[in-house]
Amino acid sequence: MNTAIDFYFDFGSPTSYLAYYRLQQLSRKYSAQIHYKPVLLGGIFKQTENASPAMIPAKARYMMQHDLPRFAKRYVIDFKLNPYFPINTLPLMRGALAAEKSGCFDRYCQVVFTAIWQKGLNLGDMDILARELAAGDIDVNTLMALSQGNEIKQTLIRLTDEAVARGLFGVPTMFIGDDMYFGQDRLDFIEETLTARQNS
Repeated sequence: MNTAIDFYFDFGSPTSYLAYYRLQQLSRKYSAQIHYKPVLLGGIFKQTENASPAMIPAKARYMMQHDLPRFAKRYVIDFKLNPYFPINTLPLMRGALAAEKSGCFDRYCQVVFTAIWQKGLNLGDMDILARELAAGDIDVNTLMALSQGNEIKQTLIRLTDEAVARGLFGVPTMFIGDDMYFGQDRLDFIEETLTARQNS
């Protein structure tokens, strides 16, 4: 039986970007199944009274200039500081749920993560977002209309509330069963678990 990994993420989180691609690598290596859980990080922060590391200037500089590039090099993926960080990701996270219903979720995630954390684009600008999605062969008008529907809006609220109820205080957060792993720098523990299950 393949191991299932629940992956809670927000596109505006650079560590979610790293975890997204690293989890794909691990999934291919260990035949794990990733269950994607788009959530609104701002909503999680508000409910848990947590705050972004970006609010601490020295920590933000360290993460962006040293820590994150080191992990990107380890995972062999591109990473670029985004000059527009932080970006309002509410439309992007609703878009992820709309993409899931439309059958283009993987392509949507790749386009959005690449635009923010490889190209350094401002996806808070809806014109730029539309351009990038169209270039990724995604039906922009259909996706945007669907993402504005009440069902999508309520689903994002529900997923965010469920995440907090499950113990989340930030992203990326992963679960294997009831075991919780916060931060992309905890993916080594996930790989240990996947290795042990593969060898059992």
